[in-house]
Amino acid sequence: QVQLVESGGGLVQAGGSLSLSCASSGTTLESGTTAWFRQRPGKERDFVAAVSWGPLRRIITYYADSVKGRFTASRDNVKNALDLQMTNLILEDTAVYYCAASASRISNVIRPTEYDYWGQGTQVTVSS
Repeated sequence: QVQLVESGGGLVQAGGSLSLSCASSGTTLESGTTAWFRQRPGKERDFVAAVSWGPLRRIITYYADSVKGRFTASRDNVKNALDLQMTNLILEDTAVYYCAASASRISNVIRPTEYDYWGQGTQVTVSS
Protein backbone atom coordinates (compact mmCIF):
# COMPACT_ATOMS: atom_id res chain seq x y z
CA GLN A 1 0.00 0.00 0.00
CA VAL A 2 1.37 3.37 -1.02
CA GLN A 3 1.52 6.12 1.58
CA LEU A 4 2.67 9.71 1.29
CA VAL A 5 3.00 11.60 4.54
CA GLU A 6 3.69 15.32 4.62
CA SER A 7 5.33 17.10 7.53
CA GLY A 8 6.72 20.52 8.36
CA GLY A 9 3.70 22.75 8.01
CA GLY A 10 2.94 25.46 10.53
CA LEU A 11 2.58 29.16 11.20
CA VAL A 12 5.17 31.61 9.92
CA GLN A 13 5.36 35.37 9.52
CA ALA A 14 5.41 36.97 6.11
CA GLY A 15 8.95 37.08 4.79
CA GLY A 16 9.89 33.97 6.73
CA SER A 17 10.83 30.48 5.65
CA LEU A 18 9.40 27.02 6.11
CA SER A 19 10.35 23.56 4.91
CA LEU A 20 8.00 20.74 4.03
CA SER A 21 8.86 17.09 3.57
CA CYS A 22 6.95 14.19 2.07
CA ALA A 23 7.94 10.68 3.08
CA SER A 24 6.93 7.83 0.83
CA SER A 25 6.37 4.16 1.51
CA GLY A 26 5.17 1.47 -0.86
CA THR A 27 6.47 3.20 -3.97
CA THR A 28 9.78 4.50 -5.26
CA LEU A 29 9.47 8.20 -5.95
CA GLU A 30 12.29 8.35 -8.46
CA SER A 31 10.39 6.03 -10.79
CA GLY A 32 7.85 8.71 -11.63
CA THR A 33 6.99 12.35 -11.16
CA THR A 34 6.55 13.88 -7.72
CA ALA A 35 4.93 17.20 -6.97
CA TRP A 36 3.58 19.69 -4.48
CA PHE A 37 0.13 21.18 -4.84
CA ARG A 38 -1.71 23.56 -2.56
CA GLN A 39 -5.32 24.39 -1.92
CA ARG A 40 -6.72 27.55 -0.39
CA PRO A 41 -10.19 27.56 1.19
CA GLY A 42 -12.87 27.53 -1.49
CA LYS A 43 -10.30 27.25 -4.28
CA GLU A 44 -9.12 24.50 -6.57
CA ARG A 45 -5.96 22.56 -5.93
CA ASP A 46 -3.10 24.46 -7.59
CA PHE A 47 0.24 23.24 -8.84
CA VAL A 48 3.28 24.46 -6.89
CA ALA A 49 6.31 22.46 -8.00
CA ALA A 50 7.29 19.11 -9.48
CA VAL A 51 10.39 16.97 -9.78
CA SER A 52 10.58 14.62 -12.71
CA TRP A 53 13.14 13.26 -15.10
CA GLY A 54 13.88 13.54 -18.79
CA PRO A 55 16.25 12.03 -21.34
CA LEU A 56 19.16 10.14 -19.78
CA ARG A 57 17.30 10.33 -16.45
CA ARG A 58 18.25 13.97 -16.06
CA ILE A 59 16.31 15.58 -13.20
CA ILE A 60 13.90 18.31 -14.27
CA THR A 61 12.21 20.62 -11.77
CA TYR A 62 9.11 22.66 -12.57
CA TYR A 63 7.66 25.61 -10.66
CA ALA A 64 4.49 27.65 -10.76
CA ASP A 65 5.21 31.28 -11.67
CA SER A 66 3.87 32.41 -8.30
CA VAL A 67 6.61 30.55 -6.39
CA LYS A 68 9.50 30.67 -8.83
CA GLY A 69 12.59 32.08 -7.15
CA ARG A 70 11.14 31.59 -3.66
CA PHE A 71 10.48 27.85 -3.43
CA THR A 72 12.87 24.97 -4.10
CA ALA A 73 11.67 21.41 -4.62
CA SER A 74 14.06 18.51 -4.34
CA ARG A 75 13.88 14.77 -4.13
CA ASP A 76 16.03 12.58 -1.88
CA ASN A 77 16.18 9.19 -3.55
CA VAL A 78 17.98 7.61 -0.59
CA LYS A 79 15.28 8.68 1.85
CA ASN A 80 12.58 8.25 -0.80
CA ALA A 81 11.27 11.68 0.11
CA LEU A 82 10.28 14.93 -1.56
CA ASP A 83 11.14 18.25 0.06
CA LEU A 84 9.96 21.82 -0.45
CA GLN A 85 12.00 24.71 0.83
CA MET A 86 9.88 27.87 1.01
CA THR A 87 11.41 31.30 1.50
CA ASN A 88 10.14 34.87 1.44
CA LEU A 89 6.66 33.62 2.22
CA ILE A 90 3.69 35.87 1.50
CA LEU A 91 0.12 35.84 2.76
CA GLU A 92 -1.07 34.26 -0.47
CA ASP A 93 1.05 31.18 0.26
CA THR A 94 -1.36 30.24 3.04
CA ALA A 95 -2.91 26.91 2.05
CA VAL A 96 -2.98 23.21 2.68
CA TYR A 97 0.01 21.73 0.88
CA TYR A 98 -0.26 18.27 -0.65
CA CYS A 99 2.41 15.89 -1.85
CA ALA A 100 1.61 13.88 -4.99
CA ALA A 101 3.36 11.11 -6.87
CA SER A 102 2.86 9.12 -10.04
CA ALA A 103 3.93 5.54 -10.70
CA SER A 104 5.60 6.60 -13.95
CA ARG A 105 6.82 9.81 -15.49
CA ILE A 106 4.07 12.15 -16.63
CA SER A 107 4.25 15.03 -19.07
CA ASN A 108 1.53 17.36 -17.83
CA VAL A 109 2.93 17.89 -14.34
CA ILE A 110 0.53 20.69 -13.39
CA ARG A 111 -2.62 18.58 -13.75
CA PRO A 112 -3.69 16.99 -10.44
CA THR A 113 -5.56 14.15 -12.14
CA GLU A 114 -2.30 12.84 -13.61
CA TYR A 115 -1.04 11.73 -10.19
CA ASP A 116 -1.70 8.32 -8.69
CA TYR A 117 -0.99 8.96 -5.02
CA TRP A 118 -1.65 11.81 -2.62
CA GLY A 119 -0.73 12.71 0.92
CA GLN A 120 -3.20 13.94 3.49
CA GLY A 121 -1.93 17.52 3.38
CA THR A 122 -0.23 19.86 5.80
CA GLN A 123 -1.36 23.37 6.69
CA VAL A 124 0.89 26.34 6.02
CA THR A 125 -0.28 29.65 7.45
CA VAL A 126 1.53 32.90 6.72
CA SER A 127 0.67 35.79 9.04
CA SER A 128 1.25 39.49 8.57
